[in-house]
Amino acid sequence: MHKFGKVFAVIMLVVLLTSLLCVPAFAAAGNVSSAIEGTWNSAKSEVKNVVNNVVFPVLDLVLAVFFFVKLGGSYFECASVKAI
Repeated sequence: MHKFGKVFAVIMLVVLLTSLLCVPAFAAAGNVSSAIEGTWNSAKSEVKNVVNNVVFPVLDLVLAVFFFVKLGGSYFECASVKAI
């Protein structure tokens, strides 16, 4: 029964924290689309900053690594063919 009490306490803590930390989005008089547009407009600049400063540089790095791996593989394949 002691284990059940610990699990129940953890579940109740998660439910309590979820209810306290969630942010409600209220739409006035059933106008949901304007609430969604307002939320997107306020978050748009943050999303652009993350994409420009994090996502694109990571993609550039990954593509550069793949390019040099492919280039090195082609060089060694060509060198092994010439050796034969």
